[in-house]
Amino acid sequence: MKSRRPTHQLVGDFRNNGREYRPQGNPEEVRVHDFLIKELGRAVPYGIYDLAANSGWVSVGVDHDTAAFAVNSIRQWWRTVGRARYPEATRLLITAKPAPAKAGGGSSNGSRVRLWKREVQELANELGLDITVSHLPPGTSKWNKIEHRLFSFISQNWRAKPLVSYRLIVELISATTTKTGLTVRCELDTGHYPSGVVVSDADMAAINLKRAEFHGEWNYTISPNDHPQIAR
Repeated sequence: MKSRRPTHQLVGDFRNNGREYRPQGNPEEVRVHDFLIKELGRAVPYGIYDLAANSGWVSVGVDHDTAAFAVNSIRQWWRTVGRARYPEATRLLITAKPAPAKAGGGSSNGSRVRLWKREVQELANELGLDITVSHLPPGTSKWNKIEHRLFSFISQNWRAKPLVSYRLIVELISATTTKTGLTVRCELDTGHYPSGVVVSDADMAAINLKRAEFHGEWNYTISPNDHPQIAR
């Protein structure tokens, strides 16, 4: 499956790119400036695309975009959809955001993000599955099929529509379909995910991680801690 976080969306009567038919003389009124409305906040979508089933899952967060939020989105997908769809699975394969080109870079699921690896370890322990992660090379985000098979159609579906509430955002994402059979499920995640969480060297040493022979910094498998410790 493919995972990625698209751009944050301000909630409110803001301009949304695109064109949509409206009755003549009755345009949709929007704000001139895109300043955050504190009472409404911003939506933080995190998407998962299942290649085999041509289906998407999007968690819409209301707090910080962190690795804990990203992994919880994968957890909710597995609990709600994945477990029933793949009852015999022994491993998850995740294609994630490209590795950062510079040291210290990366997003919530970046290859250098310690919290991402720790959260994936907790998920592997919880599910009893090996989780293999492959980060695309730097500068290749458009190679990720989630861009072309999920997010592009979500953008088309909500084009020119001001995202005035979380409910509307969830409904518009959930209503996204294509002629090839794409279906999308979307849920609101109201959890709190504090930023700035520090992962110690001891925490990292406890991660049961095996690096692939080819670019092990980008490709690795994290196994449950009750499995034999893997030589790094």
